[in-house]
Parts: sequence; structure tokens; C-alpha cells
Amino acid sequence: MTRFVQRLSAPATGWTATADVIVVGSGIAGLTAALELRRVVGKVLIVTKGPLSSGNTVWAQGGIAAALDPEDTAEEHLQDTLVAGAGLCSEQAVRALVTEGPERVRKLVDRGAHFDTQADGSITLTREGGHHRDRIAHAGGDATGAEISRALVARLESVRSDPHIEVIENAMVVDLLTAAPDADGRPGPVCGVTLHVIGEGTRDGVGAALAKAVVVATGGIGQVYLSSTNPASATGDGVAAGLRAGAAIADMEFVQFHPTVLWQGAAARGQQPLISEAVRGEGAYLLNAAGERFMVGRHELAELAPRDVVSRNIVRVMEEEGSENVFLDCRHLGESFVHERFPTIWDRLEERGIDMAHDLIPVAPAQHFHSGGILTELHGRSTLRGLYAVGESACSGVHGANRLASNSLVEGLVFATRAAADAASLVADGTLTQAEPVVRQGPASLVPATMRPRIQQIAHKGAGPFRTAAGLATAVTALADIRGRFHTMDAPGVMPQVAEWETSNVLACASLISEAALAREESRGGHQRTDFPETDDVRFKVRLAASLDPDGHLGLTAAPLELE
Repeated sequence: MTRFVQRLSAPATGWTATADVIVVGSGIAGLTAALELRRVVGKVLIVTKGPLSSGNTVWAQGGIAAALDPEDTAEEHLQDTLVAGAGLCSEQAVRALVTEGPERVRKLVDRGAHFDTQADGSITLTREGGHHRDRIAHAGGDATGAEISRALVARLESVRSDPHIEVIENAMVVDLLTAAPDADGRPGPVCGVTLHVIGEGTRDGVGAALAKAVVVATGGIGQVYLSSTNPASATGDGVAAGLRAGAAIADMEFVQFHPTVLWQGAAARGQQPLISEAVRGEGAYLLNAAGERFMVGRHELAELAPRDVVSRNIVRVMEEEGSENVFLDCRHLGESFVHERFPTIWDRLEERGIDMAHDLIPVAPAQHFHSGGILTELHGRSTLRGLYAVGESACSGVHGANRLASNSLVEGLVFATRAAADAASLVADGTLTQAEPVVRQGPASLVPATMRPRIQQIAHKGAGPFRTAAGLATAVTALADIRGRFHTMDAPGVMPQVAEWETSNVLACASLISEAALAREESRGGHQRTDFPETDDVRFKVRLAASLDPDGHLGLTAAPLELE
């Protein structure tokens, strides 16, 4: 099988920056980590691929889950999360999430986030799929992520003059820097990043930023697929860079397909409009082509079943009917309520000629969230010294085989806070020190941007909502062929630039997803094999952790659900 490379082709670095800790990404996880770190380390450097406000968080519609209601409990939130995760959650990680989540949300309010409230000033709580309690806090009806991003960016902007913090915007991290390899040839500790400043910025071109620790918070892998709710920047950069640097990557096969994404025709590509799960939480129905509710009787929670369950049933209905979509029905909820509760969705649908109070909304599943990523323990540490990961780029164990609705934002808060505290402590006591980076050996790679549609087609066909051994084997081989074609030091004719680095990362992530999905011969959560329809707890109640050997060969090993 074609090897993976351990670095990307890039120009020599032309400048150097230093910090105690580098945070890569500016969503809820990255901004929270940076704000926590600036208080306790000498200097924190934030690197973000766009402006500060461009993180994935801004697109979150539904809300943030926490047991804030006096009648709700952390234990009930834990049980709902474990059920949704289909037996693969780390209970320790989930317990940290549900017990620390309420306080982290209150801290977010202290930092300026304004959630929708009741007349008495308490936060309004609603329900989404998989939850047995009203525990979803939202802002602006369906603009929760935008409000959280606004508040965190504003807080960060207020301390821009602080000498303990530096921000480099419009900068893509190309690779993680590592120190000299150990005795068995594996890369040494992470000691910084190489990055390329895009267009106007504080610096120009490719440079090196050195640090004692790096926190990866780069978001998801949505651009691996033909259609996704993720923004164009979600190209799996952190996960791919972690793989190349020697970190273990886990649960890559568990891709969540959101059941209600606006259907805009078979030719629609790129980021697709999401119709939040909160719409079903407020009572909207799913209808088939005959206008019948089809989730009733298929699951005790009907339309509010976990996302993987709803998505699979939508796909089955579409196959039975020979249709390309089903419908979301909000007509019985009332125009004034729908308009007030979902102003963002209302406007996006109105732009497309759909009146959500009077029209049926055509929907179908599309890629939405990724439960896998850089394998981490309870404090965000990866298997590679000096490297932390938080948010969607991490595999914290919270989500297992399928994320419970609205657990992603609270995960970002809780584990970014934990990672920041741990990194600061290890820097302070001298456990993490500045190492000297060395160039990782072996060939580099650069995949032209023109290959991205082909990679997406392969991933969509082979590793979509339903999978088979034959389809996955074809995908694995086709993606390996592409890697082999561009497995070269010089990449003749291909210029090192953002689109090519991103496409290289998309290829790496698509390959990992396909390899792990082929190896997991069962159906569980977001991973569904039609040739292995049952769940196999004897062989597969484990994480499949992928890593590279010193020669770039990929290995998959069974990792325990609870990491020490």
C-alpha cells in the first residue's frame, strides 16, 4: 500500500516567531484556550486561517447543551450522551463534560455571550434529538454560534495590546514542527509550526513559530465530502498535520451526517444550508413523498431520535420511494413563532423562495460533524509530547460513535479549559521546554487543487452514510493511487500554496476515514456497513487508532475507550 508522507512540500521558512504556547484555530475551542492561556503563560500565539471571527463556531445554529435547569442533572446528560455514542464514549470524558459544562457556560456569559432568556432572566432551554430534557441554551433563536464567536472575539480584541498574546490572522499552518526522532525513528516532541501568511498580514510568506506546546483547534473535515454544512475552511488541516507529525488519530470512521440539510438538487456542492435540529426540537415533522410522518414507530423519540438514526431512516425512505429528498414540515408551528425562533433559517430559506411557515422544506442528509480526530486524554494531551488537540479536531472520547446534539460547543469549552490549564502547568514546572526542530525525513507531498473534486467523489461514494467492503476497498485503492502519484519531494509543476496544502490534507483525511471504515466490520453510530449490519462488541468496542511508522506506513491498532 502507498505510504503516507510526513511533511508537505513548502518553501523554506523566511521568518521566526516564538511563544510559550501556540493555539491553532479561532472557533470556540481555540479562542477559549487562548483566553485561558494568556493569564498563566508568558506568551500565547494564536494562528487562524482567516480573520478571528471565521472559526467553524460561527455556523452553529442549534445551541449548547448543559444541565442548567434545576430539575435536570449531570447524570441524565451523561446517560443521553452515552446512549447516542453507541457504546464507544469514554465515560470519564463524558463525566467531565456534563459536570463542568454548566460552569463553563456561565463563564461564557461572564465573557459577554448573550443567550436567549425567560422573563425572569434565566436562560431559555429547549430540546434537541437524543435529549430527554430541555437543556439546550441558544442565542438569537438560531444564531448561537455567531453570538458565542462574537463574544469571544470581542474579549480577545479587548486584550490585543496585552504583551502576553499575539494573533496572526489569515495564516495557514502547513505542518507541525518536531524535535529529533527517538531511538525507534519516530518524530520527537512537537515544538512549533510552519505557517504561511495569506495576503496581507503581520508577516508574509512561510515562517516558523516555535513553542513549548501547540494546541490544535482547527475544526472539522467537511470538505472531504461533496456536500457538507461545514465552511470551505474545514479541510482537516489539524488532523492531517497531526498524522504527519506522528500523533495517533482515532475514530476517523465516525462521520455524522446531519439529517436535515436543505436539498438544493443533485448538482449542489460545497457548504449547504443547515436546517437546525432545534426546528424538530420545537415540533417540526419529517414527511415522506406521500406527506406521511415516517419516524413515528421507527424510534421512541420519533423525529428527535439521535442524528444517525434519523439520517439512516431518511436514506431508507428515499431508497424505498426512489426520491432524492424528504420534507420538513413546520406549518403547524405558526408563522410568528417560527419567524421569531428561527430568524436566520427563515432568511436563508426566504432567499431561496421557501416560506418555512407555509411551505414544506426539502431536506436530505449531508456531512455535518466528525467524531474522530487527534486522539487525546482527559486534558487534551495527544500521544505526541507537546501536542494538544481540542474541539472537533480532537477525539476526546466524548462523542463515541455519534455526537449527541449540541454537545460540540460545550466540549470545546470544557476541554479547551482543561488543555490550557494542563499546558500552562507543564510549561511552568519545566516538563515542557523549547526543543530544537529538525526536518522529518522522507519524501514530501503536494496534491494539486484540481484533484479535490475527484477525492470528494471517492469519499462520498465509498464512505458515505452506508458503506460496504467492496465500496470501501475501491475507495482505499483509489485514494492510495492519488497519494502515490504525488508522493514526491519536488511535486513538479505544482506550486506550494494554500489550495494545494488544503487538498493534500483533504486527501489524508479521506484516506484515514476509508481505511478505518474498511477495518471496522460492524455497524455502530455514524458508521453503517450494509454487509455487517450488527454491532460487534466482542471485536469492536474499542477505538481504531491510526498512526504512521517511521517509513510512513499506516497502522491501525485497538485503543481502549479510557485513556490514562
